[in-house]
Amino acid sequence: MMQTLKSLLFVINSTQQYVNASILAKKLTQAAAKSGLESKTITIKDSVPNQEFDLVIFIGQLPKNLSTFNAVKFSQIDLGNANQNADEVLQQAFQHSKSPDELNATTSNSAQKAQRFVAITACPTGVAHTFMAAEALQQGADRLGYIIDVETQGSVGAKNILSAEAIEAADIVILATDIEVNTDRFVGKRVYRCSTGFALKQTDKAFDQAIAEAKLLESSKQASSNATGSTNKEKTGIYKHLLTGVSFMLPMVVAGGLLIALSLCFGLNAAEQSGSLAYVLKQIGVTAFTLMVPMLSGYIAYSIADRPGLTPGLIGGLLATQLQAGFLGGIVSGFLAGYIALFLAKKIKLPTSLESLKPILIVPLLGTLSVGLIMYYVVGHPVAQIFEMMKDFLNNMGTTNAVLMGIVLASMMCIDLGGPINKAAYAFTVGLLTTNTYMPMAATMAGGMVPAIGMALATFFAKNKFNIGERDAGKAAFVLGLCFISEGAIPFAAKDPMRVIPTCIAGGAVTGALVALFHCELVTPHGGVFVLLIPNAINHAWLYLIAIAAGSLVTGISYAVLKRRETTALQSQTV
Repeated sequence: MMQTLKSLLFVINSTQQYVNASILAKKLTQAAAKSGLESKTITIKDSVPNQEFDLVIFIGQLPKNLSTFNAVKFSQIDLGNANQNADEVLQQAFQHSKSPDELNATTSNSAQKAQRFVAITACPTGVAHTFMAAEALQQGADRLGYIIDVETQGSVGAKNILSAEAIEAADIVILATDIEVNTDRFVGKRVYRCSTGFALKQTDKAFDQAIAEAKLLESSKQASSNATGSTNKEKTGIYKHLLTGVSFMLPMVVAGGLLIALSLCFGLNAAEQSGSLAYVLKQIGVTAFTLMVPMLSGYIAYSIADRPGLTPGLIGGLLATQLQAGFLGGIVSGFLAGYIALFLAKKIKLPTSLESLKPILIVPLLGTLSVGLIMYYVVGHPVAQIFEMMKDFLNNMGTTNAVLMGIVLASMMCIDLGGPINKAAYAFTVGLLTTNTYMPMAATMAGGMVPAIGMALATFFAKNKFNIGERDAGKAAFVLGLCFISEGAIPFAAKDPMRVIPTCIAGGAVTGALVALFHCELVTPHGGVFVLLIPNAINHAWLYLIAIAAGSLVTGISYAVLKRRETTALQSQTV
């Protein structure tokens, strides 16, 4: 075939191994020259030469669109062959070259037979859904005969970080995330997005949709949702941006709340004595709380506009704090900063030589100026008044209103077990910590513990109705419930939602009502029952435990009664 070839075009198309691809391209050019062939080398981002080539050889991935290349045939060289002799690699490229029609048919078939995946899972708190979705994807891949590498971006940072080799070899990238994650690594790959809940509960469908609907990622801030259908509308747009802000804000709130609680270990008045250890601990905690709203605002803006939105978002959040607009002002400033920065980034056109100034100078400057002026003269003071009215209402509401609020918040925590309703209630009560309103946080955390503990109790009260696997899941659920991880009840809810969800809501409502009735107040937003080990983290600790136990018993007993006796459970008892 070499005799029929005269001109070659080598196209470097590898974002992860660009250096290796460039070295291989140089070797192939030299090999082609030795064979008397003319050749040129470009990258996938360069302009295509205005001439016809006998063969275009892609070094790395095949691009989605071949129409921009004026060639008779095409071929691809996998970088896994980079260590072979360049002459042999070139001969293989000649032998496996195909016409555009043949190549499109091959690409279409391979898309339907995708075998290798990489995935990232990340939820707002970075605890349960992150790791449960990762495990579900791994088990689903094993069951379906796929190969997958999963990176978890949890509360303790990224684990099992995807290697460049794994990304390069992957046919499809699955982003099972409820928050915005950096996608720079996946430019040039086919990417599919869904929620962690969808990947966890409908794993096989997630793989099917990934194969059918994944789209080529051409830039890191391409449209957030590549997939279509109602299943992926769960956590997109405004809600997803808000949860991204909450995710980054949460460690600040947890650290601040626990430090303030620790300062109270030395006595209720010790923290007021300047220079004492209690005073220092309280000041550190207060500082963390001061940064809470700027973090919320900044990362809402970051989710919308990437890095250019971060500076105006952080400054807008700090202005909201100074204007006494609280977390409501932080939310407003975050969305303002994000959409203003995104607008500026798209509309401002500069010469190529000055383009680098846009994200580090022009957009942050104009975005910060715009957000600052709007916050001072338009939004800040009205939002501050609304925030003050809300604080007054919360701090002065009677017992009946408090009980109703406790019931609503705790019930919301039990409806979808870590889903959007659960997260909405949680985000609201975390924001209320800035107002020194602590009862809603206590009701929310207590309600969130009920489903998992209740399911564990049900497996204990009615052992003969559960098989061995379910009883083991109940033991794990008990520990997860104590840690304030509602998702421990998901295995039960997925199998029997019509009975599990109502019983969880009933137990959560009882717990929320009792927490409000007992006037329990919690100063830290996470930790489950283990925060009770910190003196003064919650008042009325024993009454708080009684409220959690009462709701869990309601859930456990009611589900034990309603649960249908299964044949498999009976068989397991007689084996």
